[in-house]
Amino acid sequence: MNELEYKFTYDLLFKMIFTKHVKLLKSLVATLLNIPLDSIEQFEIRNAEIPPETLGDKFCRLDINMVVNGQRVDLEVQVDNAGDFPERSLYYWAREYSTALQTGDSYSDLPKAIVISIVSFTMFKDYDGFHSEFHALEVSRHTQLTDKFCLHYFELPKLPVENLSKTDRLSLWLALFKAKTEEDLKKIEEMEVEEMQEAISAYKTVTVTSEFKEATRLRELARLNEASALAHARREGMREGRQEGMREGINERNAQLAKNLLADGDSIEKVARMTGLTRKEIDNLILYLV
Repeated sequence: MNELEYKFTYDLLFKMIFTKHVKLLKSLVATLLNIPLDSIEQFEIRNAEIPPETLGDKFCRLDINMVVNGQRVDLEVQVDNAGDFPERSLYYWAREYSTALQTGDSYSDLPKAIVISIVSFTMFKDYDGFHSEFHALEVSRHTQLTDKFCLHYFELPKLPVENLSKTDRLSLWLALFKAKTEEDLKKIEEMEVEEMQEAISAYKTVTVTSEFKEATRLRELARLNEASALAHARREGMREGRQEGMREGINERNAQLAKNLLADGDSIEKVARMTGLTRKEIDNLILYLV
């Protein structure tokens, strides 16, 4: 097995492929939303650019933000599970929804906001399906509060890829994101589904460009710098912790020595001289011994 150097879930590669090949992105979005491709009359990418300076940002998020038939749609891939992804995706939805209100508009003018997340980890362990769709519903009657709230999650670990079908476009698209080896991609490519072949061709084209290589270099440099800074902070924290522990140990020994001297009837001046404790600290110990 030949491991892929870069997978479709690498967020930088994901964004470069689909912002440079809008036809593929449009097809992917239609498939993920389960709507006919020819029903999309308006399709606009709102954040196609990747400013080089943002690649060094610890919180750089390489999502693709779109307007699809008047709806706000945010699409991203997520590899690492930090344990707070439902809350994060809800925050992303809230940001999309709240920023769509223009000056002079009423709340009823707000468009539907949809966040689509393709994740490389299991989110819902009590559910075997790989796709979950959430709406705002009343808990007893299941009445929908509004149709303007929608979160989609596609869990790649749950996707069965043993018997892929040419007609199952959703599984084919997600299989691309799940692919880990060159053999995985070749298996999909050999099915001779035109848009899958186009997506793999786009993948091969983007990964050899100088633009991608430089952006990857900057991204990895930023991560190395961050890891180095964290390691330094941990070392400093350990060093300070050891010093603090030593200080606490010395203080405890001095306090015990002072108690023993006071119990033997030694003067406060002698106790201070022997232990280095202040008069106030010794007075507090005397109150403790009384």
